[in-house]
Amino acid sequence: MSLEKLVTKYMHSTEHALGELEIADRPVLVNVADLQRVVDLAKDYFKDAEYYREKGELAVSLTSIAYCEGLLDALRLLGGVRFEWPTSR
Repeated sequence: MSLEKLVTKYMHSTEHALGELEIADRPVLVNVADLQRVVDLAKDYFKDAEYYREKGELAVSLTSIAYCEGLLDALRLLGGVRFEWPTSR
């Protein structure tokens, strides 16, 4: 699949999700088990990024690492985890 088609595919899926998205109208509590599940998913995306980079599939690697970073940022914004990105990013 070309990089253009890959980007289009992810943008279409994301656009759909954003169109369906509803903001909760009450405080949201997340338990530790759910936080750990999302951290584990982020780690899996990181491993995928490494795997696809080694195979030379850089577009898939980029997508995987972007998912990983997005999950980590979301967890941090929710106050579920603490970390700092390196300043030389």
